[in-house]
Amino acid sequence: MATVKKDDRLTSSQSCLCVGFAGVFSKTVTSPLEVVKIKNQVGTFHCKKGVWHSFLLIYQNEGLRGFLKGNLVSCLRLFPYSAVHLATYKKIVHLHMDELGYISQWRAIFAGGLAGMTAALATYPLEVAETRLIAQNCMEPSYRGVVHTLSKIYGTEGLVALYRGFSLTVIGAFPFSIGCYAVYINLDRLWQEPSFRFTPLQNFINGCFAAGVAQTLSYPFETVKRKMQAQSPHLPHCGGADVHFTGLTDCFRQVIKNKGIMALWSGLTANLVKIVPYSGLLFSCFEMCKQVCLYRNGYIVSPLSYKLAPGVDQSLGPSELEEMKKYLKNRNFQSQESSMGNRWGYKSS
Repeated sequence: MATVKKDDRLTSSQSCLCVGFAGVFSKTVTSPLEVVKIKNQVGTFHCKKGVWHSFLLIYQNEGLRGFLKGNLVSCLRLFPYSAVHLATYKKIVHLHMDELGYISQWRAIFAGGLAGMTAALATYPLEVAETRLIAQNCMEPSYRGVVHTLSKIYGTEGLVALYRGFSLTVIGAFPFSIGCYAVYINLDRLWQEPSFRFTPLQNFINGCFAAGVAQTLSYPFETVKRKMQAQSPHLPHCGGADVHFTGLTDCFRQVIKNKGIMALWSGLTANLVKIVPYSGLLFSCFEMCKQVCLYRNGYIVSPLSYKLAPGVDQSLGPSELEEMKKYLKNRNFQSQESSMGNRWGYKSS
């Protein structure tokens, strides 16, 4: 849900680098919360007494290493997911723009949801691998690393296992989009001022609040999806899922029958707690990386502040600014050469 604003003063490669590094850093720091959330969704023995007790059980049984399970594949998934999501989103937005280049907020949210589903389809096997790595006990692992996980799932369960539960990503996108839309159309009333006057703090709060509402509405679908990803007859205890089922509908039925309807929101606390630090770290790390790049590009005087470089047109792109610098440098050199020539009694040609 968290996004970062594009800055035209960065090159495409710099933007990707900043977003990628910020995403990897924020995912790694909040990995313990993600591990606890997924274990609670799957229903492993760690979650018998709630989210906070899960931290203690994971540490006792797997050590600190247990809190970073699946983080590598999650970080690897970030890059292709972001690339596919961005390309698809731009394409859909372009198709829905009017002749003035305007697109409604509802259509923009719809475009984001559709782009998210496309990106999820492209990277879904990595999500399955992440779930399997987190659900297992790292002291007695069935899988060793990303490549081994993907190859073993494909070899023993077939290609269909790598996309098990994907339909729930599509179904869950609708309540997610509705949640986002419900929040954003009421933000003006919440802050009692138009959105173009929002401060960075207000935008941060809005993003966290929208993510919380949207993820809460779509959470039951993600819970069932994680159980479907984790369950396998080839793993000890069938992958650790707390219910056994034959398909999507049966999974919903078995969870509600055996665990109660609130079990569909298992791990929601860890998920909601993760939103604020994840979003905050994402934006903070992105801004730090951006400052370094802006300093290298010549827009600011220091990588430690946003103080603008004097005499630099901030509306120019990196390549345009570089060309301008070369032009001014050549002009100054020619001016100095001409001055030297006049001093010695000749003119430069």
